Amino acid sequence: MLNSRVTAVLGPTNTGKTHYAIERMLSHRTGVIGLPLRLLAREVYDKIVAIKGPGVVAMITGEERIVPPRAAYWVCTVEAMPEGMGCDFLAVDEIQLCNDPERGHIFTDRLLNARGLRETLFMGAATMHNAIAELIPDAAFIYRERMSTLTYSGSKKLSRMPARAAIVGFSVENCYAIAELLRRQKGGAAVVMGALSPRTRNAQVEMYQNGDVDYLVATDAIGMGLNLDISHVAFSNLIKFDGHRMRHLMPDELAQIAGRAGRFKENGTFGVTGEAPPLDDEVAQAICDHRFQPIAKLQWRNSKLQFGSTKRLIATLEERTNDRWLTRVRESDDLAALKALSADEIINARAKDGPSVKLLWDVCRIPDFRGISRGEHAGLLTQIFTDLHQFGHVDSNWFGLQVRRIDRTDGDIDALSKRLAYIRTWTYVAQRKGWLRDEMHWRDETRAVEDRLSDALHGALTQRFVDRRTSILLRRLKQKESLLADVNDKGEVTVEGEFVGKLQGFRFQMDKAGSPDEAKTLRQASVQALVPQFHLLADRFYNAPDPEIDFTEQGGLMWGDAAVGKLVAGSDPLKPTVVAFVDDEAGEDVATKVTRRLQHFIDRKIAAGFEPLIALKNDETLTGTAKGFAFRMAENFGILPRGEVAEDVKALDQDARGALRKHGIRFGQFTIFMPLLLKPAATRLRLVLWSLSKGLSEFPESPPPGLVTLPASKDAVGGYYAMSGYRAAGERAIRIDMLERLADMLRDKDSRGGFEANADMLSITGMTLEQFADLMTGLGYKAEKGERAKVKAVTDVMPKAEKDVPADQPVMDTAAQAEEGAIVAPDATIPEVAETETPIGEAADDKIAAAEMEVFYTFTWAGRAARANARPQRDNAKPKGKGKPRGAPKGGDQRQKFSAKPKVEKKIDPDNPFAAALAGFNKG
Repeated sequence: MLNSRVTAVLGPTNTGKTHYAIERMLSHRTGVIGLPLRLLAREVYDKIVAIKGPGVVAMITGEERIVPPRAAYWVCTVEAMPEGMGCDFLAVDEIQLCNDPERGHIFTDRLLNARGLRETLFMGAATMHNAIAELIPDAAFIYRERMSTLTYSGSKKLSRMPARAAIVGFSVENCYAIAELLRRQKGGAAVVMGALSPRTRNAQVEMYQNGDVDYLVATDAIGMGLNLDISHVAFSNLIKFDGHRMRHLMPDELAQIAGRAGRFKENGTFGVTGEAPPLDDEVAQAICDHRFQPIAKLQWRNSKLQFGSTKRLIATLEERTNDRWLTRVRESDDLAALKALSADEIINARAKDGPSVKLLWDVCRIPDFRGISRGEHAGLLTQIFTDLHQFGHVDSNWFGLQVRRIDRTDGDIDALSKRLAYIRTWTYVAQRKGWLRDEMHWRDETRAVEDRLSDALHGALTQRFVDRRTSILLRRLKQKESLLADVNDKGEVTVEGEFVGKLQGFRFQMDKAGSPDEAKTLRQASVQALVPQFHLLADRFYNAPDPEIDFTEQGGLMWGDAAVGKLVAGSDPLKPTVVAFVDDEAGEDVATKVTRRLQHFIDRKIAAGFEPLIALKNDETLTGTAKGFAFRMAENFGILPRGEVAEDVKALDQDARGALRKHGIRFGQFTIFMPLLLKPAATRLRLVLWSLSKGLSEFPESPPPGLVTLPASKDAVGGYYAMSGYRAAGERAIRIDMLERLADMLRDKDSRGGFEANADMLSITGMTLEQFADLMTGLGYKAEKGERAKVKAVTDVMPKAEKDVPADQPVMDTAAQAEEGAIVAPDATIPEVAETETPIGEAADDKIAAAEMEVFYTFTWAGRAARANARPQRDNAKPKGKGKPRGAPKGGDQRQKFSAKPKVEKKIDPDNPFAAALAGFNKG
């Protein structure tokens, strides 16, 4: 090859131009290659290091500098390419960027001025042929054909996007929105943008290349030589903001990005998605055929600068050209910064000589990575230039403070991205030779901060836009590999180490999925892995002891905290059946085993809880009316309001009653019941079985144990209080066994003449006097409220009364005598009025307090109608038969009759809880 030969290697994407340049460079002793992106520079650097080793390969970008002592091959961004090195080989990639409005003048300068001693390569699109031929007449051209076919496939929805696809957006917000949709619908996506650090970008690309995700969301940065395994490229928009205005992408720009599809020998497709309109047929065909308008103008800026003064420097930067192929670049950021700083009198006073002006120009070339306003950026540059000019280096304390402010890995994606952009500024400053006193320390420090932020950003991107669980399961399902499932002691299910949901008994409750597709994948993978677990769980359940299983007050069946079935009504109220909660995927064997175990449990539960009732029902010795009554008791779960069966009770002879009493039945005045079935456990089970027999949709809860009375609700289901072991009366319901004790106390009371409640009545009911009055009203009594002076017990005997009272006779006041049933004779001696008392008929002294009053109630029998009207709620039906306490009048105003016949001692009720004690007293 001839010395200083210039060759242009032109062609579309996927032609191997960059690979060819690497091979040519390594065939020389030394070489420099300039690349358009920091990300691409890192990719090429890694390739060459893998071939030659890190000891001879250097990399220089704006924010990264790796220069070993024996460096022979230099990989750089185009802006960072060292000048005047005298290397044997020099190459510049993507040379068509000479036409770029922002950076084009840099590429044009390299095209015109950068040369290798032996060989120079310019790689790019065929649209640069005419410009290179005109500007470099002796250049040779090599055309390379695309190694695969590119085809336009039209528009596709994201939900139907094929795997291994890249979706291209032209703003950060657009990319994030697309990535979020892909996470919900497809399990996630990797995100690649030019603003990412190489470390973050590499981590995201690795995730895509490894198959953790099947989709890539990227900006147009992927069009610049990034070689990825992409089969389809979809444009989410055809308009971009170029830093100054929104504009449509040119066909050659679309082709540069679309060309990423179909790498090496694999064919690729491209199209549009989302709100992007379909491509015109001519544009789509031009992209497929690689036919584009040749580039007619290259961006240019004078590179022969003069540093005599800031004015002279600005003048040379704004110099025009007469070359028809070149056009002066619009005002760039570094020129705008130079103008802003030179307008400052202090800065202008410092930049008086050539070295100072050159230093000022180097400072103004610091990129605005942060994207702040020009004024803020100029302020930062002023601080840096002042330190460099005055002290020869940037103040380390101030520089360290800026770095430490950024060294935080908390926050969301936006916060981390901003910090990463900020650290790039300080990394750039640290890479400038001589700008910091301990530059090696600060290069390492800023690199470490950037790495920490990069890792945090990668983690945040992955957490937000990748459902690793779904992506892993999808990959394993596609590979048709067996999935490993595990269920811990909390029922949490993991498949391949990823949490997918919980086992609630024998039903799999899948973790929340973002979309139907994701839910389908989770279900498919989870059930496939859980089938063996269902069988193991069924064996454990079948051998579990009864105490581990229980029923709920709504008829559910629980195994620990897991619902495993429910009760349903059977043909017999005491023989419900069960329905097991078992997923269909678990199989019929598992469902049968679970159902059988639940049926065994509930059968044994009823047999133990209702043993007396079942014995009564199955007693073959009972006959006739006793047998029928036993069935009535069984059908009503051991509790019958007496009013409902009054005629049946009347039909029972003494032998039948005795036979029934042997089974523990108590014939109460208000209720016929089995006291053993009033226990809390039996009551809870009875309410569930009764609710099933009634077909209730919502079962009432059992009352708290230990309560004698509880509030009576008017909305309660008919029969609820009876099945709970209570009887509703007034505003409260009283436990039926305590009601029978109260009835025993009321037998001897004068219900016609009236009686008051005593302390024993209030004690067994646990009520206040007002509540007791309401209860009695509900039971059919009339309660008349009255007030009277509260009589206190006499503690002193009046002196004048001592001579009239025998020594052995206690003194009683009138109220006390009334309680004892004594009669006060009209001519009894009345003590004289004491001198301190107010005589009758005279006004009391204002200072003497009025007598304390007390409330009392007089109860009389009001009749059946009054009882029915007074009750707020009845159980099922009105009681039949007499249904009134003994002593109540038989008719309206029939008067009470008296007889001189000897008093006949009444028989002791055998159902009275104190029957044995009373019998002992009678014998005595």
